[in-house]
Amino acid sequence: MMHEEVEKEACFILGLLAVKPEYQARIASCGALRGLVRLLKKHKLTTMTRSQPGSGGAARRAADAITNLAHENSEIKNMVREQDGIPPLVSLLEAHDLKVQRAAAGALRTLAFKNEDNKNQIVECGALPVLIQMLRSEDVGVHYEAVGVIGNLVHSSQNIKRKVLEDGALQPVVNLLHSPCADSQREAALLLGQFATTDADTKARIVQRGAVPPLITMLSHTDTSLREMAAFALGRLAQNADNQAGIVQCGGLVPLLTLLESKHYNLQHNAAFALYGLADNEDNIPDIVKEGVLQRLLDCVEKLQVQASKDCVQKTITRMEQKFGGRVLSHVVFMLRSGDRVVQQRAAMALARLAPEGELRAVFVEKRGLDLLLDALVDVRVEPRMRKDASAALLELVRKISATDGAESCVPAQPPKTVYLGSQYVNNATLADITFVVEGRTFHAHRIALLASSD
Repeated sequence: MMHEEVEKEACFILGLLAVKPEYQARIASCGALRGLVRLLKKHKLTTMTRSQPGSGGAARRAADAITNLAHENSEIKNMVREQDGIPPLVSLLEAHDLKVQRAAAGALRTLAFKNEDNKNQIVECGALPVLIQMLRSEDVGVHYEAVGVIGNLVHSSQNIKRKVLEDGALQPVVNLLHSPCADSQREAALLLGQFATTDADTKARIVQRGAVPPLITMLSHTDTSLREMAAFALGRLAQNADNQAGIVQCGGLVPLLTLLESKHYNLQHNAAFALYGLADNEDNIPDIVKEGVLQRLLDCVEKLQVQASKDCVQKTITRMEQKFGGRVLSHVVFMLRSGDRVVQQRAAMALARLAPEGELRAVFVEKRGLDLLLDALVDVRVEPRMRKDASAALLELVRKISATDGAESCVPAQPPKTVYLGSQYVNNATLADITFVVEGRTFHAHRIALLASSD
């Protein structure tokens, strides 16, 4: 017992020293890895229903030490594999002691990160089925480490990603979106985003398994990294037409737009990419208009500092304009008759910017779209931001009309230019202000009537 305690404390001290990058190589070069691997192999898996006090202590500390030694050190990651350290770590995933499970998974997670040889050996040792079972663990630490290992295994590895899905990882990963652990939620969202790049069917299956509502809820979480990963996953899922409509109908539009307007560049970029995907579905365009998204996108084009995000938002607006015809146009024009004045005005502003030039007369004269824009400008009850947006939309409408050869077709038809003062004033000198003499005959007339009746 005393010997085991000494081994455990020695591993603990090595782990603490290995936190310093400058000590990692020195510890490994002194032969410490060989001793750590020996302790991993020494641990015996128990079949008891209850863990023994202190069981697995040395093995757990050895796994923790390997985690710290290999952290961001590709050379030591290779050394662990070459010294046969991966098979015993995979075996420890099935240890009864939850602390040992967590430590083994943590070490494998580190070893798998950006190391193809290690990833392949971990899979060849049969780790995937056990890791997938660990995803269902009620222990937060166990399922957090398990989802982290799987995430590192599938990163940049299409073959391992397919195998993980074939082995049944999808549903337990989706379930982790409801974990009480925010870190587990974040890792699950990241992994689902990686799964979504497999193929179109996988994108659809992720949504069918219930991933969208919790991901949308996560968009409003106080944890920035959690919001970032949720937006990342939704952006990948939004590359599927049915998913695009589903995300909007589940309420994803406004929280994504809020992230786009945040001060965090990663949030902005992930939200911009997701919104670009949502704009690809014609069924979403009326909802985008109704929520006032277009005006906020236009603001973001001016305010975003990262060029990639700014370009993505501009492409989203262009994509919306390309779809502004047919049933989309009809639906938005129908919104001009909405019982909600704000919706009417948002529809008019969107039409001013996105409607085809050939439809401008029908929309803004016959359908009274111009009246809605003007009302938004002069109505004191309208919010200042809305008035500003209406002014910009009206300016854009004028620009489009001015650039059109048939601009005069958009001008409302004028009433006939006639003025009739009454029969008693026809050829009557009373109030007449002009006289014509024709072949010796005098005719009395009124300048205003002549002016109104002349071209």
